[in-house]
Amino acid sequence: MSEQRIIPARNWGQWVIAIILIVIVGLLLAMVIMSRHITWSAIPQYLFDGTILEGIKLTILFTVLSMLISIFAGAILATMRLSPNPIVSGFASLYIWFFRGTPLLVQIIFWFNIQLFIPSIEIGSIRFDTNSIITAFVAALLALSLNEAAYMAEIMRGGLMAVDSGQQEAAKALGYRPTQAMLRIIFPQALRVIIPPIGNQTISMLKTTSLVSVVAAQDLLTRAQNIYAKNFLIIELLIVASIWYLVMTTVASSLQYVIERRLGRSTSDAPMAWRAALRLLRAERSNG
Repeated sequence: MSEQRIIPARNWGQWVIAIILIVIVGLLLAMVIMSRHITWSAIPQYLFDGTILEGIKLTILFTVLSMLISIFAGAILATMRLSPNPIVSGFASLYIWFFRGTPLLVQIIFWFNIQLFIPSIEIGSIRFDTNSIITAFVAALLALSLNEAAYMAEIMRGGLMAVDSGQQEAAKALGYRPTQAMLRIIFPQALRVIIPPIGNQTISMLKTTSLVSVVAAQDLLTRAQNIYAKNFLIIELLIVASIWYLVMTTVASSLQYVIERRLGRSTSDAPMAWRAALRLLRAERSNG
């Protein structure tokens, strides 16, 4: 008896759509490449310009600092949100509601102009001018960090809630204090759920930092704007900035992929602390 083969039906509609998309994209690329209004030689000229490279450093610095601050603040807010105390939980909910409900651009401008209603900060006999403390860099960092903390709080809360509640009870039965149980048992298991969205937020933050150009915080986009304000090569400098944003997000995406793979291997089993706790709990029950 001859072996029968299953031949999938050809879906000609998908091929037609694919060809149409390729043609449209090709035409758009041809229009851009053949444009006589773009000075293509200026792109490699400014791609590694010192001013642009300094802007890249500051963009990366904004991303790293704001993510570190927001992760720390988000962990605190997530814990507060899960607190049985209604005042503590309510404060965290109010914070998340406010910072997620107002545009980041508005928050950046607000922090940059805070001296309009708080001209100085006085601590006893010591007086500080607000302008000297809340610089463009500080205003941008505060806005990025405080806004991102609201999103981090919800990401971490979701990760913590994904861990089975029975593990918290088992940790309590073993004599773990709530903080110890959170740090040693609950949080390590929640990492598997938390890490992917944190990686996505980091990649998004790399691009979101471009908003700080409204307060001239000297990031990559601000440096590109400063250059094309003098030579009027607007499209060329925007292409340069876009290339660097693509490079940074690609590197960040690759790092996220590596971390997720390593984390997936390391968390395929229960964490070591949890496995040890289970063994102790079984031993106590057998002795009892």
